[in-house]
Amino acid sequence: METLSGKKITFCVSGGIAAYKSADIASRLVKSGADVHVVMTRHATEFIGAATFQALTGNKPRMDLFESESDGSITHITLAQECDVILIAPATANILAKMAHGIADDLLSSLLLAASAPVLVAPAMNTFMWDKPATQDNIRILQNRGISFINPVSGILACGTEGVGKMADPEDIIRRVTNLLTQTGDLCKREVLITVGATREHLDPVRFISNRSSGKMGFALAEAARDRGAKVTVIKGYTEIPPPYGVNVVPAETVEGMLEVCRFHIGNADIFISAAAPADYMPSIGAAHKIKKSEMGERWTLEMVATPDILATISVLADKTFIVGFAAETENLIDNAKAKLYAKGLDMIVANPLLEEGSGFGADTNIATLLFKDGRMEPLGKLTKRSLADRILDTILMEMVEKHN
Repeated sequence: METLSGKKITFCVSGGIAAYKSADIASRLVKSGADVHVVMTRHATEFIGAATFQALTGNKPRMDLFESESDGSITHITLAQECDVILIAPATANILAKMAHGIADDLLSSLLLAASAPVLVAPAMNTFMWDKPATQDNIRILQNRGISFINPVSGILACGTEGVGKMADPEDIIRRVTNLLTQTGDLCKREVLITVGATREHLDPVRFISNRSSGKMGFALAEAARDRGAKVTVIKGYTEIPPPYGVNVVPAETVEGMLEVCRFHIGNADIFISAAAPADYMPSIGAAHKIKKSEMGERWTLEMVATPDILATISVLADKTFIVGFAAETENLIDNAKAKLYAKGLDMIVANPLLEEGSGFGADTNIATLLFKDGRMEPLGKLTKRSLADRILDTILMEMVEKHN
């Protein structure tokens, strides 16, 4: 089925070992009806030949910045602006750095600087390069500018290292391109409400009680739902990373504030995912001025009261909404997750072991087991948070079909 018929794609291939997968991507795009124009860096030709792409796409791959079109137009401007989407797969750490800092020293980087079409980036690199603060900073810069990412997955890399860095599967990349171009997806016409990040309960104007939730998992879910066609609203507590573009973001600093916003939006939601980490307790009285140590003495007893239970409250209010919670635990993971699932009336819960390597707050990966109210369990193992987000959404959709049959 030619789902991309009439669509023109500028397909950028940079110099990483994953370039060998780019031939499969090009072939799939052409079979979907797209007009594919490949741009390669010189380093990319060390991994795959230009003749391969010419045979697959019927168009001559481009590498030369100073090559002009037959009509006299400038190649990098034409490729940047006369297309429906720009796909970069693989995108090396070098290309990400050039994009983030506006460096244009070859055809590929020049056209990216001139781009007016949407850009989808599929990074691939050694896991240590992926984890470096410089690379992660560059990704945040690009995300803030509206660049879409399909993050690498975990596995054994070409260098023998095991970790996050493998380019996403070609099938997943094609699906993202198709959703981006056709505004379709399995969550099209669905509304998804997601809570994200940590709440802050104030002791005084400068001190608060909070937790280590980074918001990465919630934002991965928001990004995945957006890319699958959903209308996404994020109720955001404190995070140090920006939300993905293309979603509605509503700030909510405290548990009471987050619950109030949830109440307002839940009526339209088909799916509610509580990925935030709301505080369980808050100070009984918040001081209007900074509390002085000299006033409190050597010992200070702080009285706390329970915060409202967002999940339990919303699950009662939203009987037609599919409700998903998270259980991040340091012990008795499955038992504690089951107890939370039943106590709060959830349809599904995602259980995370906080003390296992590669899981929990701040990590780019997560380890998860899905639990359902009929007693079923589905262990998913360690995945990148974006891959886990898609697995969660896949499962939600299947469960919703079963629920309404």
